[in-house]
Amino acid sequence: EDTSLKCHYVTGVMRTTAANRPVVVLDPGHGGEDGGASSADGALESHINLAVATRLYDMLRFTGQRTIMTRSTEDAIYTEGDTIRARKVSDTHNRVSIVNHAENAVLLSIHQNSLPSSPATHGAFVFWNQEAGAEELAGVMQDTLNCTINIGHEKRANRVPGTIYLMGHVTAPGILIECGFLSNAEEAQRLQQPSYQLKLATVITAGYLNALAGEETA
Repeated sequence: EDTSLKCHYVTGVMRTTAANRPVVVLDPGHGGEDGGASSADGALESHINLAVATRLYDMLRFTGQRTIMTRSTEDAIYTEGDTIRARKVSDTHNRVSIVNHAENAVLLSIHQNSLPSSPATHGAFVFWNQEAGAEELAGVMQDTLNCTINIGHEKRANRVPGTIYLMGHVTAPGILIECGFLSNAEEAQRLQQPSYQLKLATVITAGYLNALAGEETA
């Protein structure tokens, strides 16, 4: 048994004060023509990402966090491009710009996973980018998810793959949260339920607040 994955809440890794509290940039992945992954019954990742992120936005704002979203509708945020590929590139560049122009930003990018070759695989994974503080935030977030969403099948946070343009080009600490697997039929059904989306938003809020806890001095 791998006891290193057991729940052990770690707090206060972000070293912030009330005066320099970060702006949380929520990025619901995909959107518009880019639906992302899909479940067997046709549920699109982009729709679920937005539903979770919208609930997360409300939750974070309720707890006093400065929060913005890269998109708040089903549409992508491209501003140019005559082809789907060109519009997707424009969309990604615009997301990078939003993050990089936000004051003291922290990026939480919301996604859903898919692994059709292993339909039994399920659970929430967290990935971090190369910016200072991201790995620590990802560790706290993964631990919080392990103690709530992933009980009995805990995961490890990992460095984000270099192929993810957004995470590699933002200048803020960023984590990507894969909330679950659309390729797992049971989890895909849960991910479409508003009550479960609210649970995810609540857990992610708790993970973020865990990372802030104990460090605000004013």
